[in-house]
Amino acid sequence: MPKAPENLILLGRLLFQAFPAVNRELMRWRHLAASSPEPELKQQALASLTFKKFHCQGGSVYATWPPRYRQQILQAIVALQTISDYLDNLCDRAGVLDEKAFRQLHLAFTDALRPGRAEHDYYASYPYRQDGGYLQALVRACRQALMVLPGYKIVQEEILYLAVLYCRLQATKHIDITRRQERLQSWLEPLLGQIPAPIYWWELAAATGSTLGIFALIAVAAREELTAPEVTRLKKAYFPWIGGLHILLDYFIDQQEDREGGDLNFCAFYCDEEEAARRLQFFLEQSLEKAQDLPDPAFHLMVVRGLPALYLSDAKVAGQKQASTREAVLRAAGSFSQNLYLLCKTLRRVGVI
Repeated sequence: MPKAPENLILLGRLLFQAFPAVNRELMRWRHLAASSPEPELKQQALASLTFKKFHCQGGSVYATWPPRYRQQILQAIVALQTISDYLDNLCDRAGVLDEKAFRQLHLAFTDALRPGRAEHDYYASYPYRQDGGYLQALVRACRQALMVLPGYKIVQEEILYLAVLYCRLQATKHIDITRRQERLQSWLEPLLGQIPAPIYWWELAAATGSTLGIFALIAVAAREELTAPEVTRLKKAYFPWIGGLHILLDYFIDQQEDREGGDLNFCAFYCDEEEAARRLQFFLEQSLEKAQDLPDPAFHLMVVRGLPALYLSDAKVAGQKQASTREAVLRAAGSFSQNLYLLCKTLRRVGVI
């Protein structure tokens, strides 16, 4: 169990240091997005900054962890998550179904993680192109921050492994509804044998869709004495377990919304809510076990226990009559998660998250 004072210190840093810093970073990006000459790109950029702000807020917890380079870590995380959210909107909300265009757009995500490499023309296959330099500026801001981190070269290979999986998921899941499931299954099912415990293909898909493993690796790159075995152990804890828990919870609370919008939802593949609840608890158990064995386990355990608190405090859970699953998962997560759930409800009510 994480020590209570340590958790309180981290929560204090998150609420009173990281969240205000995230707001400042997003304000900077909002000003640039507002100058986009293409109305569709401007609309999608501003919408992602407004409605997906909590993604950057959640990711900023990793900037509270290392004692050094916190500003650079936060800058990299906010820039990369903003790229992710913006591209998600371009693939999902602009009426485009072109997989080639989606793959080209997502080169921005991997370019952001490759300081010193040549950049691409991200809109080369997309029908809208003039964003006033917004996407390129995000890529460069992330690169600039990563170059300062002393251990980045040690983590870069594992980060790019996760990033390539993430980009392939995004490019595939947004194609035409008649083809996307078959394409995802044919890609992911051969990879299931590499996972040390039995999981479904859609659970592996969820794990590829999380940015948390990338953020954890960026944060640990602040350490000068970092070793390759530590990096591998961290990646294996986040992929597929902590990352899978993260995205399954996200999809769990969005089921009704996705049904109405015709969007792909990985939790919809479960037989019923009882199976979904069992699998969420399984991913939670695996995540807690793996987090316990990491260096600085208190931090990673707080992240794992924070995920159910953050997602299950969303009002959509009550609206979908998912209270029994919420209670079961929070009970399995423990008292810290239950107390944090109450805090998250309050923060949502006052508009902080």
